[in-house]
Amino acid sequence: MRPTDLALLRIPGVPAVSPDGRMAVVAVTRPDLEADEYRSQLWAVPTDASAAARPLTSGHVDSTPAFSPDGRWLAYLSAEPGGRPQVWLLPTAGGAPRRLTDHHLGAGAPVWAPDSRRLAYVARVPEHGRYGTVDGVGPGAEPPRLITTLKYRLDDVGFLGDKPSQVFVLDLPADFEDDTAPLPEPAQVTTGTPDCVDVTWRPDGGELAFVSARHPRADVDLVRDVYAIRPDGSGLRRVTESRGDCALPAYERTGRTLYVTAVPDLGPEGLDFVARQAVPCRVDAAGGPLESLLDPAQHHRGDETPATVVVDGGVLVGVQREGAVELLRVPADGGAPEVLVDGSFTVRGFAAAGGVVVAVVAHDRSAGELIAITPGRRRLLTAFGRRLGETGRVHRMRERTATAPDGYPVHGWVTIPPGPGPHPVLLTVHGGPFAQYGWTLFDETQAYVSAGYAVVQCNPRGSSGYGAEHGRVIRGAWGGHDVDDVLAFLDTALTDPRLDAGRVGVMGGSYGGYLTALIIGRTGRFSAAVVERAFTDPVSFVGTADVGSYLPDQYLGTDPERLAAQSVMTNAPAITTPTLVIHSEEDWRTPLEQGTRLYVELKRRGVPSELLLFPGEGHEMSRSGRPRHRVARLEHVLRWWARWLPTTENPGCATAEPVYDGVEPVPHGDGVDGEQPSGEPLTVRATRVN
Repeated sequence: MRPTDLALLRIPGVPAVSPDGRMAVVAVTRPDLEADEYRSQLWAVPTDASAAARPLTSGHVDSTPAFSPDGRWLAYLSAEPGGRPQVWLLPTAGGAPRRLTDHHLGAGAPVWAPDSRRLAYVARVPEHGRYGTVDGVGPGAEPPRLITTLKYRLDDVGFLGDKPSQVFVLDLPADFEDDTAPLPEPAQVTTGTPDCVDVTWRPDGGELAFVSARHPRADVDLVRDVYAIRPDGSGLRRVTESRGDCALPAYERTGRTLYVTAVPDLGPEGLDFVARQAVPCRVDAAGGPLESLLDPAQHHRGDETPATVVVDGGVLVGVQREGAVELLRVPADGGAPEVLVDGSFTVRGFAAAGGVVVAVVAHDRSAGELIAITPGRRRLLTAFGRRLGETGRVHRMRERTATAPDGYPVHGWVTIPPGPGPHPVLLTVHGGPFAQYGWTLFDETQAYVSAGYAVVQCNPRGSSGYGAEHGRVIRGAWGGHDVDDVLAFLDTALTDPRLDAGRVGVMGGSYGGYLTALIIGRTGRFSAAVVERAFTDPVSFVGTADVGSYLPDQYLGTDPERLAAQSVMTNAPAITTPTLVIHSEEDWRTPLEQGTRLYVELKRRGVPSELLLFPGEGHEMSRSGRPRHRVARLEHVLRWWARWLPTTENPGCATAEPVYDGVEPVPHGDGVDGEQPSGEPLTVRATRVN
């Protein structure tokens, strides 16, 4: 890929399947580089592959489709240019769509009642006088905020207490054809300041279930429970009495049991999130304890599949497995799960109806395609990745396994440009740390390989997808096994003669940026580095990050000496590697000061360094930021590598050593063979910094 090939990406969302199983509808998103925004339309996809997928809507940003149980309606979200997403309704027999809501901050995904006459959804309710609710009152003129809680803001969301997410119920218009009739007024079902998410209907339509944190310690711990409430707002009750984190409730057909995706136990304080794995659980709908359907020591749903889908006799769940995401059918009686999709794929969403399961499956050549699964058969339904593939700039990943110094196996991939090489190498480190590289089209890897670099990436200890113990072993020891694993995998990859072992760069974002900065503080073997949105200092992180009140304590501990030993800033005075620091100005997960402190430390000592800042962006900029920012980021990264590791495809200057305002750069590497003395291993744990 070239940076501008981002415009060719087609990314399908979570599908919906018609009640008779004949049709799937999915939102397909694409970056629009010219308009510097994302566009998304709904596509209709016959599940028997009898016809090609076709666009169904032509809105600006259409998403999250949902068929009514009687099949007559398709509800979805649509946002007009510059507007917020609102609920729209489309007759499946033909006719024009109609907007049903007008929430100031937008509406969430619609969920059908069993009677096909009501919809539930969640929407943020702004405090009067804030967020433009009063004409002419901009952010600078709003009254001051009085903060009294630990959890008061969230990356990519902003402040929380003055715009809680509430459950709403909406009746369909009595006469859909009368487009002059006023919109039905949605009824707000929940109240209070806690956020409400993941709403679903009981099969008889008499109650709604949703997820919230309303217990006395909710501001301190990470516990979330399932609650139930009647559609008129009465009868609020707590369904789960857990010490875990519940999400995505769904009723089985009788309404007596709820299935929930949950981390069953977060420890006695409700804070032990490190490598705690989410699995499907069941609970009596009248209330009771969670019962896991899969072993949380071995299975983890991960974030790729945001749904709990109930099928006869069990649930569907996507489970991370060594770089893949498998689709399993898990029996309700606790029997052995049936594997529906496995191999070199990442399942990103799925739905089921009419005896058909439709899944969105990504791999290293496509960001996602729809497949239909029926007994004994799987059909490929789409070719959304074709345009990008036809450029010839999509490269295959090759799986490898290395051995760490203590004998532990390290799993990963190498992606190599065409030609014999030797090619310069980029070692990339993923965020998390409880996350995984794997079988999907990763735009960054593809861009670097197209520019002439061999890309090396692995899942060291601390990653997800290999069991809880694999993820927890680095707790209190960041910079120990994880560094050993990453470097062992690199050294194994460098035995391939197509890779140039003398020309290697290292880069990573979030936790990956942390590990990159830590590594270059210990060795001078790398030609250059890119440190992006990095977690660099656990002490200042506590008071500035949205997860700062608990993440460093759980991942690194509270002992001052151990914290210092694990801090990038402690080791930063040893860095001599040329370093590009990238950060977003509105990143609240790893706040801006985490990056600027590293940059200033390097710049003051004359280390060749640059600071690249993105205005208006948060922590997710590289994945979902403005399209032009994403292109600019890739172009700047390639410019940096052209300077220190030029290739034929990405040529640099004749000399890579710049002049820095009269400051003479520090020699690159000043220990034996360029090695720097290492400090004690660092420590960290697992809610994602990423």
